[in-house]
Amino acid sequence: MKADKLLNQIENIGIKVIAGVPDSTLKQFCDGLQTHKGALKHYVTANEGAAVGLAVGAFLASGSPACIYMQNSGIGNIVNPLASLANDDVYGIPMLFIVGWRGEPGVKDEPQHVFQGKITCKLFDTLDVPYSVVDKNTTDEQWQEILTLAKTYLDKNLQFAIIVKKGTFEPDKEFVWKNGNTLNRETVLGKLLQIIPREAYIVSTTGKISRELYEQSNAQFGNHDNIFMTVGGMGHASMIAFGVAQEKKDKTIVCIDGDGAALMHMGALPFIASQALENFRHIVINNQAHESVGAMPTGCQETSFAEVAKAAGYAYTERITDEEGLKQLENKLAGIKGPALYEIMVSLDSRKDLGRPKETAKENRDAFMKNFA
Repeated sequence: MKADKLLNQIENIGIKVIAGVPDSTLKQFCDGLQTHKGALKHYVTANEGAAVGLAVGAFLASGSPACIYMQNSGIGNIVNPLASLANDDVYGIPMLFIVGWRGEPGVKDEPQHVFQGKITCKLFDTLDVPYSVVDKNTTDEQWQEILTLAKTYLDKNLQFAIIVKKGTFEPDKEFVWKNGNTLNRETVLGKLLQIIPREAYIVSTTGKISRELYEQSNAQFGNHDNIFMTVGGMGHASMIAFGVAQEKKDKTIVCIDGDGAALMHMGALPFIASQALENFRHIVINNQAHESVGAMPTGCQETSFAEVAKAAGYAYTERITDEEGLKQLENKLAGIKGPALYEIMVSLDSRKDLGRPKETAKENRDAFMKNFA
């Protein structure tokens, strides 16, 4: 199935709004969203639960169901609004879910996706959402049957999900977007490792940021034992870092976050600010896109995390856009008390041969904890 054809079929069953969070399994679908010429209104939301909220509002205003796309890791974010708002026992709001199936049983994937992959179908069973599973062998006729079935549920103000296996969508014209920033993310991360004191501890967010830190730290120091790589749970790295900082107030704790992750659970910013931990440093690497899953813009490209953090009550905030600003960061990290947030604007460039951690998640956990001891 080509993305544009599916989007036309989605429009044909009465859907006028589509919203969600990009996913690598759905990359061709997400690319198609950016170039689709139909009447669909498309929104990239901060998290998947927000997309459900948007779908509720769109239905209330228009009477038309919305479509929500996401990786299966985002199911957790939709549970509350789906169960307590959209379910037929409450308001009865129809919506169609398109869900990328990471960690499908029997298919090799990253460790953070394994358990989520096992329970994906079970979660929709529990949520009382009927579903169909599609793959590259699903014919056009079968797709049409699935969407016809979905419409019967939507017409009853119910929900329906399409669970998409890897390789389902045909490659099409790739959507390419540039943000105009000049600093290279991996180069920035390598320099940060040089200026962050070795006795400090780092909590890094999911995606390529952790992978690049892993390779850079191993190359520079021969290990990565002072880095906790939050390879799953997008958006929670800052609160993990806060939990560490609260327990280890004699240590400098640095959260290296991403813009998409920081957006996903931005409520962490005012909470962290309110706790006023002087040992907390927050660095947001901002490329204005969900680059790790295909470089789709976040939908909030103009958001300044430095300004948001300042308004939230961080003791110090700054946005860095060039080499000179990066050079001055070393003294500021050491001399300015936290909580401090530094937003570093970077390009979308990344190495095609970027590796992945060789150790298991538990081995990385143990190395990080042993470092404290």
